[in-house]
Amino acid sequence: MENNDRKGECSAASPAENIVNYESLNAIIAGRIRDSWDLMAFSDMGGMNYRYRDVAEMIEKLRLMFEAAGVKRGDRVAICGKNSSNWVVAFLACLTTGVVAVPILHEFKPEMVHHLVRHSGAKLLFVDANIWEKLDEKELPDLVGAIYISEFGMPLSRSAALTETRNNLNERFGARFPYVYDKECFKAVEDQPDELCIINYTSGSTGMSKGVMLPYRSIWSNIRYCLDNIDYLSPGDGMVNMLPLAHLYGMVVETLHPFCRGMHCHFLTRLPSPAVIIAAFAEVKPKLIITVPLIIEKIVKGKVFPLLEKPLMKLMTYVPFLDDKLYAKVKTSLMQVFGGEAREIIIGGAALNVEVAKFLKRIGFPITVGYGMTECGPLITYTPASRAKMGTVGQCVTRMEVKVNSKDPLHEAGDLWVRGMNVMQGYYNNPRATEEVMMGDGWMNTGDMCTIDEEGYITICGRSKTMILGPSGQNIYPEEIEQKLNNLPYVMESIVIDDTGRLVALVVPDAELLAAENIDAERLDAIMKDNLAALNRDLPAYSKVASFELRQEEFEKTPKRSIKRFLYQRQ
Repeated sequence: MENNDRKGECSAASPAENIVNYESLNAIIAGRIRDSWDLMAFSDMGGMNYRYRDVAEMIEKLRLMFEAAGVKRGDRVAICGKNSSNWVVAFLACLTTGVVAVPILHEFKPEMVHHLVRHSGAKLLFVDANIWEKLDEKELPDLVGAIYISEFGMPLSRSAALTETRNNLNERFGARFPYVYDKECFKAVEDQPDELCIINYTSGSTGMSKGVMLPYRSIWSNIRYCLDNIDYLSPGDGMVNMLPLAHLYGMVVETLHPFCRGMHCHFLTRLPSPAVIIAAFAEVKPKLIITVPLIIEKIVKGKVFPLLEKPLMKLMTYVPFLDDKLYAKVKTSLMQVFGGEAREIIIGGAALNVEVAKFLKRIGFPITVGYGMTECGPLITYTPASRAKMGTVGQCVTRMEVKVNSKDPLHEAGDLWVRGMNVMQGYYNNPRATEEVMMGDGWMNTGDMCTIDEEGYITICGRSKTMILGPSGQNIYPEEIEQKLNNLPYVMESIVIDDTGRLVALVVPDAELLAAENIDAERLDAIMKDNLAALNRDLPAYSKVASFELRQEEFEKTPKRSIKRFLYQRQ
C-alpha cells in the first residue's frame, strides 16, 4: 500500500485542482477529500456524522486492518449491511487502496450471502451484526475475518495479526502518523482504467448469480459525467440517500457522485416510507433527488390526486386561467413536499406510471428519467429535466455509444446495444454468461427492446431481461421466482408481473393432472394458496408474491416457445 513507508511524514501534494479535471477515479476522490477537509461528508440521520477529514482517518485505519489481514491490491472485500456512513467508508477504503469491493444486498438470505462471499473469493466481510448472527462461519472457510460495519469490531478473526491490530488500532494509527495527520497525508493508489474495481452481483438466486466486473474506468466515467452535466450543485449541499448502496444506482449516482462534489450525504436509518422520506427532505432541503418511481408515485397518488378529485378542484381544472393558477399552487405545494429546494428529480430503475408522468409534466415539475444497468456502472442515458421528452429515457451519456439492432430503429423496436467506457469487463467466473451479452467489437446487448428517434432519444418498449424494481430499489428477477413456482404442485407454467407495485403470479395450472385427480376449483384454490405460502418462505421480503391469478389457457408464445411477456404486463 502507498502508506506503508510514510512513518508519519506526509509528502507534499500539489494544490488541488477543480475536480472535473482529474482523470482517474481515485484522483477525484483524494482531491475532494483534501478540498473539503473540514466539510461534513456523511450523516446517519439521528446517528453518527463524518467530516471529510474523518473519512480520511477512518480509511487509514481500515488500511491498517487490510494490511494485517494480508489483503493486497486486487483482493476482494465483501460488504453486506444496511445503508450507513460506515458502509461507504469501508467501500471508499477498498477503492482508494486498490482492493476490489463486493457489495452484497443486506436482504439476501444467509445461503445467498454464503454463496456470494465464497464465489467472489472475499478475504474480509464487513457485515451488520444482525446479519452475522444468521451466518455460519463454517460456510465461509476462506474468510480471514468478519468486521462489524457499525463500529468495526470483529466477530471473527482467523489472523493473530488482524486481532492485534484491531485491538490496538488507534495506537497503530498514531505510530503510522506520529506527528500530524492533515489533508496532505491522505493518498490513494493510482488506479488504472481497466483495473477491476467492483464485483456487483445482479442475481437473487444461487444458481443464477452473476458478478458484474466493473473496472475503475466505468465508475470514473459515470461520476465524471454527473460532475460535468449536473451543474447546479455545490460543496456543502445536502443529499437524501434512499437507494440501496449495494446497487450501482444508489452507490454511484446517489452517493459517490455527491461525495466527489463535496456534498453532505444523509442516510435514512429507518424504513424509507413516504413519511420518513418527506421528513428527511424537509430537514435536508436537497437540490437533487435520486429516486425510483414507486416513491414518487406514492407521494403524488397519496397527497395530490385525492385533492384534485374534490368537486371544486376538479371543476377548476377545466376552466382556462383558473387551471393554470391551480396547477401552479399544486406545483408549489408538491415542491415543499420534496424540501422546497429541488432543482431536479431523477427517476431511474423502471418506468414512471403514465398517469403520474403526464400530471407532473402538466404542472412543470422538474422531473426526468435516467436509464442504465449494473453492467454499465450504471448510466446509459440521461437528459436534464429542461430537455426531457415524455415517454423516453433520454439520450446516450458521454463516452458511450448506442445502437438499436433493428432494420428501422425509429419505428421498429430492437435490442439496444451499447459500447464505451461504462461497459463492464464481463461476469466474474462466468464466461458463458459473458459471451451471451458481448456481441464483439466492444458492443454489449442490454437485452432491452427500444426505438431511437432522430435526436437520439431512446424509448424502452419492453425489457427482455424482465427485471422488476423492488420498493427500495432492489432488483427482482421474475424468472427466478417462476422457477421456484413452477416446481410446486399442479403448476404447469407461470409468469410474475408488477401490478402497481405488487408482485402478482399469473398461473396456468396443469389441467390434465387436475382432471386425472378429480380436483375441483375450490380445492385448487386452496392448493395454490399453500403454494404461494411455500414460495414466499424461500424469498427475500422485497420479492414476495402478493397474490396469484389462475388462467385457463396457456400463455401466448414465440416460435421459440418463450412467453410473450409484454402481452401480460400492466401499467
